[in-house]
Amino acid sequence: MKIQRPHYQTKLINKRENGLIKVITGIRRSGKSYLLDPLFKDYLLAEGVPGDHIIKIEFDRIENLKFHKDVEKLNEYIRLQIKDKGMHYLLLDEIQLVEQFEFLLTGLLYEKNIDIYVTGSNSKFLSSDIITEFRGRADQVRVFPLCFSEFMSVFQGDKLAGWSEYITFGGMPLIHFIKTDEEKSAYLKDLFQHTYFKDIVERYKIQRVDILDSLVSILASSIGSLTNPKKIHDTFKSEGENELSINTIHSYLSYLEEAFIVDKANRYDVKGRRYIKTPYKYYFTDVGLRNACLNFCQQEESHIMENIIYNELMIRGYNVDVGLVEIRENGKRKQTEVDFVCNQGNKRYYIQSSLHLDSREKTRQETRSLNHIDDNFKKIIIVKDVAKHWRTETGILILSLFDFLEKWDSIDL
Repeated sequence: MKIQRPHYQTKLINKRENGLIKVITGIRRSGKSYLLDPLFKDYLLAEGVPGDHIIKIEFDRIENLKFHKDVEKLNEYIRLQIKDKGMHYLLLDEIQLVEQFEFLLTGLLYEKNIDIYVTGSNSKFLSSDIITEFRGRADQVRVFPLCFSEFMSVFQGDKLAGWSEYITFGGMPLIHFIKTDEEKSAYLKDLFQHTYFKDIVERYKIQRVDILDSLVSILASSIGSLTNPKKIHDTFKSEGENELSINTIHSYLSYLEEAFIVDKANRYDVKGRRYIKTPYKYYFTDVGLRNACLNFCQQEESHIMENIIYNELMIRGYNVDVGLVEIRENGKRKQTEVDFVCNQGNKRYYIQSSLHLDSREKTRQETRSLNHIDDNFKKIIIVKDVAKHWRTETGILILSLFDFLEKWDSIDL
């Protein structure tokens, strides 16, 4: 079963031969290596690139152990593969296993007939380390776990059954090859504890592993809720952790972000046109991992749906913030919220997530903040139980969740 990732394939195609190192990052096990080979490699072959002009090296294979501590030997090997002056495509998988790989890439970047693509994970490659190392010379492609439309392209069942599966087990590609729910749950829990969690602990030499574990549980149980290091610190303090500092909480949160386990959505004052430093929200890169952190005990569909919409917007390249809208009612100032303020170029969308919109009161509640935004950008409420899109009297688009997830241009209706 071949899972297509058209969004990322298009990104790599558009960045082809742009003179930069294409750095494929993202949470581990999300399909970075698979994107390079077979997906991108097959594209190159279909475009007529000779097979011997595609140099693929997987550094986690035993035959390539010899390169881990000998970057000069690796450099020599790569240069021996260059057949002529024609363009060669260098696909380096798990490059972080090679000591001093930065020097290798810097040297190869000056060769006009080598187009470089690298993936990596673990310690030195967590988050944007290599982007910092090659500032101005690297082009990042962040890979997420499968979005809902990618998930459904290989799921055997209708969209409601797919949705139920997706909000429980998420979009890690290997989930599709695991047959039972019990095995899927075990896989995700093991993946979190022995891959992501272990990486962070080892990289940052964390002593209070119990605090990091509890912090992840706090974030997982409060997706869609405003928080900050002080609030979390107060929670720990109430449980007797009096020696724990706010700075430690702040550091641990940044580690989780750098490992692509969570993303932080900043708060934006729509009317004041300014960012508010705190509080903010955290969303999990994969809702299946989020559920695994809580032993699959807290599966509130409305909050998980909000998390999925956030991820979908991020995948589509939007800058996503949480909106604050100040309103006046009965002579009093009140603060209301818009789930997402999404910007891309000169486009902006205000988006609410609502599981149901089944009464006048619920509709009034969801449209309240949107109706108090006095600009001309599009305002949208994404609802699960709506079959067909419609508009309110004030022009707010009510959009089906599945239309949004399956059609990239749906928010432009």
